[in-house]
Amino acid sequence: MRETRLKPEFAALYPGVAPDEWQPVGALLDRRVAHLLLGQERSSMVLRGRMLDEEHFEFRGVSPRPGDLPDGRTRSSDRP
Repeated sequence: MRETRLKPEFAALYPGVAPDEWQPVGALLDRRVAHLLLGQERSSMVLRGRMLDEEHFEFRGVSPRPGDLPDGRTRSSDRP
């Protein structure tokens, strides 16, 4: 299972997300999408890239998906 945790120095950018607490990526993504759809946040960050900025979050684990690219990338924007 893929998990993530918010780095403490970015906690102010993500109200309601506890820093330094590992949680499933899918659950956090669901919460972020709901937060955005309810209009509680106006963020161009999400429109420009990923929902969970790799500078703001740490990740662990794997999330095999049928759409993964042959070279191991999960998004065409990832560097090979």
